[in-house]
Amino acid sequence: MPASWFEQKIRRYEHRRWADEKHRRTLPFAWGLEHIGGSATEPDPRAFLNRFVSDTLAASDEWFSPKPKSEMIFTPSAEEPGETGVLTFSSAIESPWPVNNTVHARFFRARHSGPAVVVLSQWNAKWHEQVSVCRWLQRIGISALRLSLPYHDRRAIPDHPRGDHLVGPNIGLTLQANRQAVCDVRGCVQWLASQGYDKFGVMGTSVGSSIAFVTFAHEPRLRAGVFLHVSTYFGDVLVTGLTTSNVWEPMRTKITPEEAQRFFSPVSPFPYIGKLRGTGKKMLAVTGIYDPTFWRELTDEFLDALRSEGVSCEVLRLPCGHYSLGEPPFSYITGFRFGEFFFHALS
Repeated sequence: MPASWFEQKIRRYEHRRWADEKHRRTLPFAWGLEHIGGSATEPDPRAFLNRFVSDTLAASDEWFSPKPKSEMIFTPSAEEPGETGVLTFSSAIESPWPVNNTVHARFFRARHSGPAVVVLSQWNAKWHEQVSVCRWLQRIGISALRLSLPYHDRRAIPDHPRGDHLVGPNIGLTLQANRQAVCDVRGCVQWLASQGYDKFGVMGTSVGSSIAFVTFAHEPRLRAGVFLHVSTYFGDVLVTGLTTSNVWEPMRTKITPEEAQRFFSPVSPFPYIGKLRGTGKKMLAVTGIYDPTFWRELTDEFLDALRSEGVSCEVLRLPCGHYSLGEPPFSYITGFRFGEFFFHALS
């Protein structure tokens, strides 16, 4: 069936937004095994990764369980209306760059105790992004802690203003960075619990959604999750997505799409769906049916797998794409829906 004029309009908008992004780079391919316990001189990197994936998936609870390495420090500030302060601590996972190993999270306090949500932004988000989400949650009585993802804003490393190493063609480094992000979210939940909060949710957008879901499956204290854009495997999005085409380009002659799916599976949502069976956790997935990064076919496969595993999930499908979900009227519809969801799920 030919695309409608509206679908064509959305797809043109998506491509224009992607084309307008600044500082996009194509980095060289690397196995990066030294970042996940291997060696840079490993003679058979495929065999190493296949063993690593099998071992890690079997012991994912342990792999995602390291604790923060320093005291958590909260500094009062008010950069934005409603902001209470900034939480900092040393990440449980140590990358090669010290600046990336200090976690920063902006706190928007609604009240001393009650529900609280950790908010994860999209790939390449800046310091100010997702603040409106936090203020909206705060307004409806839910405290929000907005985590800066590894290699983003204050955690950006020299010569890399984008989050190149969170989603990149260095396999081991990308695995390490996403593991770091999951452990950082769990550290944020730990801090919120120490402040008297007892009902926790998590919310993520794009790669933040992937990280949020993996955390949701491994952190028992999280009761509710909102995922803006959902897909199967990290590697599936990397191979087929518009916004990750510069990442896949140097990889496409080195590994197959099937290998990309397997090698990145430890930081993918799909393998952990079964962990949610019988937990009673509440979920909301928001998707754009014209999304050229998290393709509708991958979203449908993921949602079908949830149903087959008996995992309940509310779904909001909107006639938009990846970028346009963040623009009116879709952003208003999404905000109302996730606010309502968290208000009831964490009551």
